[in-house]
Amino acid sequence: MAVSPGEIGDRDRPCGAAMGEPTRSEATVNPAILVVFGATGDLMRRKLMPALYNLALDGLLPEGTVVVGVGRREQADEAFRGAMREAVARHSRRGLPDETLWQDLSRRLYYVRCAFTTAEGQRQLRERLEALDARHGTGGRRLFYLAVPPELFEPTIRALRESGQGDLRAHVAPDWRRIVVEKPFGSDLASACRLNDELSRTFRERHVFRIDHYLGKFTVQNLLVFRFANTLWEPVWNRSHIDHVQITVAEQIGVEDRGEYYEQTGALRDMVQNHLLQLLCLTAMEPPATLDADAIRDEKVKVLRAVQPIPTGAVAPAVVRGQYGPGQVDGEPVPGYRQEPEVAPDSTVETYVALKLAIENWRWAGVPFYLRTGKRLAKRVTQIVIEFQQPPSVLFRKLFPQSIQSNTLVIEVQPDEGISLEFNAKVPGTLTRIRTVEMDFNFDESFGSYSPEAYERLLLDALLGDATLFTRRDEVEAAWSIVDPIRQWFDRLPPPELYPAGTWGPAAADRLIAQDGRYWRNPKG
Repeated sequence: MAVSPGEIGDRDRPCGAAMGEPTRSEATVNPAILVVFGATGDLMRRKLMPALYNLALDGLLPEGTVVVGVGRREQADEAFRGAMREAVARHSRRGLPDETLWQDLSRRLYYVRCAFTTAEGQRQLRERLEALDARHGTGGRRLFYLAVPPELFEPTIRALRESGQGDLRAHVAPDWRRIVVEKPFGSDLASACRLNDELSRTFRERHVFRIDHYLGKFTVQNLLVFRFANTLWEPVWNRSHIDHVQITVAEQIGVEDRGEYYEQTGALRDMVQNHLLQLLCLTAMEPPATLDADAIRDEKVKVLRAVQPIPTGAVAPAVVRGQYGPGQVDGEPVPGYRQEPEVAPDSTVETYVALKLAIENWRWAGVPFYLRTGKRLAKRVTQIVIEFQQPPSVLFRKLFPQSIQSNTLVIEVQPDEGISLEFNAKVPGTLTRIRTVEMDFNFDESFGSYSPEAYERLLLDALLGDATLFTRRDEVEAAWSIVDPIRQWFDRLPPPELYPAGTWGPAAADRLIAQDGRYWRNPKG
């Protein structure tokens, strides 16, 4: 089914901007300095620098933005600029950089070597930043980005505070200071609270941007529009019409070179606490009063607080753990998790999790939410499946003893962004035969192939001060309150069930949903 984009008012308004607020093109943005700690790392090369270049190419990067990479390696400004140009050429969705644009942007790229986890190192950095303020007219405005390992989060934040670079300063100034923190936001509730306490001693909450790149994906942003800008869905988006919801985040890759990290984390903490619960919130939340950042995040927190804790005695039947063994992906043999570098040969860390959650509120009472995520699965896909209730069978009972298929709405977040609706239709001919058919909407087909990376949207929002797509302190802690009790019981459960790489996970996951008379909706292909 071909879908043409409609012409509506404020069509170019960013998702997080309330009606009446200026659009991005109307907003007046003063130049600022983006300070990236860990600028010699993979995140800067693969994601941040290509995102900044693409924003500049689209005319969206706030004019006069200065980028300062900070690291512990010795490196001159010119060497840093060369490395960043190579990063853009290799990882940007546009390929080789436009030379005129790149020359303009690269003049505002700098590198500072310092021990940034110490107050003295941060004071050295502060002196360089103040000199750049004078050169570029950035007026003391800073966006700090922690592209460093999580164990360096707290000491870096503390050093920022001790060097006077936070935003909780005694004097009043016309500048602003913000900070972006990558996941993981702690490894459990206690460590998340410690990290949040450190942040609150240094920055105001409205200046803290906890980044989850899933929230920058276009289809995830579109969930709010899909649900609340269409009268078709709201009347049926509840327990009276929906049978159950499935949320899948599947990866074909293994742990690659992250074996040491994964041994300390596992799939529950790496994926469920953030990505899957974020998708759950956007699927289940109530309509916010406005499109203000806090109004949206208030509703997400309400969902998390309404998730019914899994009783300790019910963890085993409600949660499945798996670990991939040797197998084949796309016809190529791949090793099992225990054969990966830096993984213990007898490891019991889960690479797959499936669980059944209940949201105890008026809209969702009695509707189960099935979540699953895993590595080395049959296909890379992120999707939300809304399975509606079966229609009454009285009309077609004699012709079709088997139940007619229920209507299903599939929202695919990646890799093919789109929405499909499955419904029943009569097959052409003289006999009455019914078959399930699909109406498909594909974003690329309807709007063109322009598909910005998640980090482009998120970096721009942070520079503009729009926190809509970032998680708030209470949201992070509410998510950990769901995950922590499950994690604490993992050591008392049997070891994870092995599943061959290239399959859809352990058999126990099929039993988890089959015990309720349902089955996983695996993507086609």
